[in-house]
Amino acid sequence: MQSQTSPLGEFDLIQRFFKTQSDLMLANNPGQVKLGIGDDCALLKTDPTGEIAITSDMLVSGRHFFPDANPEWLGWKALAVNLSDLAAMGAQPVGFTLALALPEPNSAWLEAFSKGLFAIANQFSCPLIGGDTTAGPLNICITAFGSIPKDKAIRRSGALAGDDIWVSGFVGDARLTLAALRHEIELSKEDLADIEARMHQPTPRVNLGLALRGVANSALDVSDGLLGDLRHTLKQSGKDAEIFLDRIPKSSALLKQSQAIQNQYAARGGDDYELCFTALSSKRDVIAKISADLHLPLTQIGSIKSMQHSTPEIRIIDSDGKALNIQESDLLLKSFDHFA
Repeated sequence: MQSQTSPLGEFDLIQRFFKTQSDLMLANNPGQVKLGIGDDCALLKTDPTGEIAITSDMLVSGRHFFPDANPEWLGWKALAVNLSDLAAMGAQPVGFTLALALPEPNSAWLEAFSKGLFAIANQFSCPLIGGDTTAGPLNICITAFGSIPKDKAIRRSGALAGDDIWVSGFVGDARLTLAALRHEIELSKEDLADIEARMHQPTPRVNLGLALRGVANSALDVSDGLLGDLRHTLKQSGKDAEIFLDRIPKSSALLKQSQAIQNQYAARGGDDYELCFTALSSKRDVIAKISADLHLPLTQIGSIKSMQHSTPEIRIIDSDGKALNIQESDLLLKSFDHFA
């Protein structure tokens, strides 16, 4: 009788085949590596005063974007998702490399792609410093580098019981845009125009990440879904969380949808590239000032709790003040998985 094996999820795959061995190597000989696999960025020790944050992301045609996607938007987004990882660690961008597989060297496509790529690179003073090109299915891989003063990186593992949980901007608009483009729902032209840049040209919250150094105890960027991503913080910090569903910030376009769609898209939609961070309640005035200085809404959506069981849990509170049952919670906690 053949044994049955369940499909490997993205994070199970990383843990089983790569992280365990990597951690063992680093434990025996860490060298210049301060932080390995498991956060938004790895950290390298460079000198007595500073560290380098390194992150790498791929965008694959047909998986992360439509094959006929606007190449200028695609160039922007390819770097934006990496800068978002740097932002989550509180890192200042310093440069990036580009590995690009192309079905063919189409000059018009490359001109538009590079226009979008360098538009965001110039905005965040992050130059292209190397890479590789090859023939193959369209695949874009960027590795970005950022600088952080020694011991100032904001890690996922720093959340403390009693911390407030915050999220920047609005969440759910990228998923709402995708639903409209797939004709799953109907949006007015005005509403689609208001939100579609959230999917195609997200804004990495680099300035927020820099401002949160010494303020936030933990942070990550929201790429696969707000609550699912929050679970990474809880797992690495060994904590539980309580989230108030009606506090999760939503745009006016999303608020026009049914309550079920609002909750699902905001809680688990993904592709938002906002920052979800935790901080002591005594930092609320400081965070309010950061919000005002950056002209960026920062919303407190819940709090960190001591872990009650062997694995972290998120207690989700509805608009009536009642905790959702297990089935309702699981629906909102299921985030994007590249192998699902």
